[in-house]
Amino acid sequence: MTTTATRPAALETSSTLVPVPATVLGIGLLLARVLLGAVLIVHGGQKLFSNGVAGTGAFFESMGVPAAQVAAAFAGTVELVGGILLVLGLLTQLVAVLVVVVMVGAYFYVHQAAGIYAADGGWELVAVIGLGTAVFGLVGPGRFSLDALIAGRRAARA
Repeated sequence: MTTTATRPAALETSSTLVPVPATVLGIGLLLARVLLGAVLIVHGGQKLFSNGVAGTGAFFESMGVPAAQVAAAFAGTVELVGGILLVLGLLTQLVAVLVVVVMVGAYFYVHQAAGIYAADGGWELVAVIGLGTAVFGLVGPGRFSLDALIAGRRAARA
């Protein structure tokens, strides 16, 4: 008896009113990933190098973040390495989970009380970063990504 593996049906079909060609969609996702990744890279670099882990940790401690030095190293690393991986479209779902965790922490410990506007120290930037990254975790990084290349090679071997 032979069994044939079938691919699961997509949970959601396209919800656009006008069809978007696959190449255009792929380029759009690539550009969005690069921009979001760049924002993460500079913020992670700021935490790790510009302010340093000690400086970032001191700020985190002043905001009541538990294990502030560890949290500073974790947040900076997730943002820097996660940003690089997001640009490459590699390990996108893992990056999404870790970035969302960091952004939720940033919301509750640093930005929530300041209101919405980033200019006032508010939460709008961390919300956009968290949500944008979560979307890539849900829909994937697109066809122009290392995740897609790896998935394609796995499918070819199957």
